[in-house]
Amino acid sequence: MTVPTARQMTFTVTERVTMGWPASDAIVDQARALGARRVFLLASESLRRNTGEISRIESALGTTHAGTFSGIAPHAPRSDVLAAANAARTANADLIVSIGGGSVTDSAKIVPLLIRHNVRDVDGFEPLRTYVDDSGAVINPLTIGPDIPVICIPTTLSGGEFNALSGATDEKTMHKQGYEHRRMAPVMVILDPAITVHTPEWLWLSTGVRAVDHAVETLASYQSNDFANGLADSALRLLVEGLPRVKADPGDLEGRLKCQVGAWQSMISIIGGVPMGASHAIGHILGGTCNVPHGYTSCVMSPYVLAWNAEHDDSLQRRIRDCLGGTHATAADCLDAFIRSLGMPRTLKEVGVEADQFQKVAEYTMLDIWGRTNPRPVRSPADILEILRRAA
Repeated sequence: MTVPTARQMTFTVTERVTMGWPASDAIVDQARALGARRVFLLASESLRRNTGEISRIESALGTTHAGTFSGIAPHAPRSDVLAAANAARTANADLIVSIGGGSVTDSAKIVPLLIRHNVRDVDGFEPLRTYVDDSGAVINPLTIGPDIPVICIPTTLSGGEFNALSGATDEKTMHKQGYEHRRMAPVMVILDPAITVHTPEWLWLSTGVRAVDHAVETLASYQSNDFANGLADSALRLLVEGLPRVKADPGDLEGRLKCQVGAWQSMISIIGGVPMGASHAIGHILGGTCNVPHGYTSCVMSPYVLAWNAEHDDSLQRRIRDCLGGTHATAADCLDAFIRSLGMPRTLKEVGVEADQFQKVAEYTMLDIWGRTNPRPVRSPADILEILRRAA
């Protein structure tokens, strides 16, 4: 008799996801359901400045609109997140709505935490962040979560809107760090493909590859399970269909929604507790320390990590290869070809990371929450350096 391995999936406070409903209508409906009277928007600067999307939402909210903040820099620097928190605090917000990409989303989830803990300066972030101790254990000091609800309207595909984990960059060390409490997850996510047509092609496609990476590292993980793998399989197939469709026709809203649903499915395993591997761990550091756009980190690293892992054991990669269409002999080669077909970068040099930065990236990766959860064991910075050199 074969005995199954015991597994557990955990979930957050997200209660509702709308798909294809106009964002302004969905926000007004949910604000009314929550009894919100002071709705604060945390918006993409480019959407606010260059489109009518934010003003349309402000108008729909009417007298319940309490304020709008924009100007979050990539990778959510602590000072920007603090400025947003101060603005929301001044507005006496009772509901926070993010409209934008990953850094805006991350900030919106951290803002209520800062308000709840009365953080008034950037040093106040320090006691709240997750860290890795000398033994490699992940320590999360948070026992008290936020009490202001959040709604997220993503305009990219990185998927952070579904996660209770969020990231902000310490500008002193240039280290992107995590913050996590189940109540940091939004109460609602609005998947409106129409609002994403303003997203630059490179950003849409690269964050789509980030979602692909979520699915790939789930399917490659020894700590995954049939439930998570089924979702990751579906996610990967939706993204493999949807991303080329949108590249060919940016107005393909059905293709965009397929990508959004794929990104959602790719996140459920992470939310449930399946750890990611070296691609994500390295990616966090390339972003916060080397200022590489979030999606580009996966475009570069994911195939190299797959290939490195395959030298240890490729048995779990056969399903990945099938989801990618089986176009090449290995999963890594299939993924490389797919990313190249989207016109995305494939080397560290292409994204501005030089060899003299590798040692710092390797050392910081060992401090990441997923620095030691890769299917091929990562025992020291030397292992990370080996992967980085392949990606150079």
